[in-house]
Amino acid sequence: MVVDDTAVTPAYVRGLASERELPIIKRIAKGSLRNKLLLILPAALILSAIAPIVVEILLMAGGVYLCFEGAEKLYHRLTHEDHGVEDVPTVVQGPEAEEATIKGAIRTDLILSAEIMVIALKEVIDEGFVQRAIILVVVAFLITAIVYGVVALIVKMDDVGLALVGRESSVSQRIGRMMVVGMPKLLGALTVIGTAAMLWVGGHILLVGADELGWHSPYEFVHHVEEVVGDKTAAAGDVLAWVVNTSISATIGLAVGAVMVAVVSQVRRREAARRARDPRRQGAAIR
Repeated sequence: MVVDDTAVTPAYVRGLASERELPIIKRIAKGSLRNKLLLILPAALILSAIAPIVVEILLMAGGVYLCFEGAEKLYHRLTHEDHGVEDVPTVVQGPEAEEATIKGAIRTDLILSAEIMVIALKEVIDEGFVQRAIILVVVAFLITAIVYGVVALIVKMDDVGLALVGRESSVSQRIGRMMVVGMPKLLGALTVIGTAAMLWVGGHILLVGADELGWHSPYEFVHHVEEVVGDKTAAAGDVLAWVVNTSISATIGLAVGAVMVAVVSQVRRREAARRARDPRRQGAAIR
């Protein structure tokens, strides 16, 4: 989840003026912290105190969303569709576009932060109420600092590279060129890793959640395969068992995500058709 959160955020500062990147990342980080401390934390603590089973259900709902997001990104990549990307750089569009970018990033962060906090809550749900609250506050600050600290380093990597290129040292120039050239590749790699993480984590959440809610067969099957692989490959048993679990979780995530993409696409097509048939919209278009 942290990898995915880190992979998503740099896209929101693409097209912004260089001097605006760090201030905007700072504003998004503050919004992320508000999401965690003022919205997610109180709701999670209350639910964990009065209805712990709801925490598991919310976690699984978030897992379904992750599967959908991962599958949708994969679908767009395979079909070369590029929804939601502005052709005009944000710096050209003006302050309103910048504010919209920040609000959009904070909205996306709300979903990812909720999943991170609920995962953390689930690990400490047997602790006392005060202990849970303290742990989740620490997690909120720590995760926010890690994610947005790394994001700041990533988005300024090309500027640092350009500064190194301008130095007299040939070694500095070589390193600078590598950093500038490597920036797009790093962002591309983060996108791939983030998509894989969505499918893997989403599928694993559903697998474990189903077991805890009473449907034991899928998890028991995966656990059995892990044991078989671990027993037959003693030297690297733990690693291969993890690979098996991850692969099956990612497959589950992709299957669930594909179904959700198909459903959402159908709903969107019907909504578009309904709007096209709306006489009021047609009249407005003619005027």
